[in-house]
Amino acid sequence: MRTLLAVGLGCLLDLLLGDPLWMPHPVRWIGRWIAWMEQVLRRRFPDTSEGLRMAGGFLAVGTVLPAGLVCWGALLLADGIHPLAGLLLEAWICCQCLAARSLGREAQNVLSALKYRGLLAARQAVARIVGRDTQNLDEAGVIRAAVETVAENTSDGVVAPLFWLMVGGAPLGLCYKAVNTLDSMVGYRNERYLDFGRCSARLDDLANWIPARLSALFMILAAFLLGQDGKGAAAVWRRDRRKHPSPNSAQTESACAGALGVQLAGPSYYGGILHQKPTLGDPCRPIQPEDIRLAVRLMWGTALLALAAFAGVRLLWIWMV
Repeated sequence: MRTLLAVGLGCLLDLLLGDPLWMPHPVRWIGRWIAWMEQVLRRRFPDTSEGLRMAGGFLAVGTVLPAGLVCWGALLLADGIHPLAGLLLEAWICCQCLAARSLGREAQNVLSALKYRGLLAARQAVARIVGRDTQNLDEAGVIRAAVETVAENTSDGVVAPLFWLMVGGAPLGLCYKAVNTLDSMVGYRNERYLDFGRCSARLDDLANWIPARLSALFMILAAFLLGQDGKGAAAVWRRDRRKHPSPNSAQTESACAGALGVQLAGPSYYGGILHQKPTLGDPCRPIQPEDIRLAVRLMWGTALLALAAFAGVRLLWIWMV
């Protein structure tokens, strides 16, 4: 029951606060640790394919395990002071693992920039939340990038951490965030990270395999409940969910494309290099700025359904045990 209460309070804190820049954030500490570890490991291991893969394995293990252990130790210390202190600390860590409020806010900033400040400002706003090159995007490209990142991060930033938090509390949730941060920093298929980041990328695929598929199913149900095209979401998801190099990324992106009746993905530039990615969904209509708001609405609906389902399963487990 403690875990359920902590996760519930964490969700409430995320809804109210989001991710203020002034607040200490464990993910920033994890990111600094990864950057330092990369420098150390690259000096210690040979610059060969086998050596880099071994170094990358040490990086993954040496990041994920300490994240969980430090969290577990901090909670033990807080519980030793007072059980309420332990609960509040765990709730704060749960909040830091979730990104629903900040994701919605950043997407809304892109929409506001498009409406009131022009394309240049919108490119700058969307660059904060996507990894692709944004300097040459037209209006449709900016909107598509924003909708895609909302759809993908509905799983990575909301449902997946919520899933692992419900399974193992704040320690397991923070382990997931460590995996996610590793993938975002070193999990690239380029010359520098193809071998070094392989273990981190595979670990991220594994950690997101179940949550991504649950996210897509919740998103389809949310589309029905919110008056969007639930049938289209289900049809496009069944057809296009495997059209991505990652086994997980197209799960929610395809469902979102179907729910909105637009086409997402396709060719994009990353670091000046064109990546030919397949399209998701059908061009039933041109993509519009309002689609950003609809994608955010779909994200919130998906998040609420996931929270209700995971909490229900957790309560059932407590009752059965």
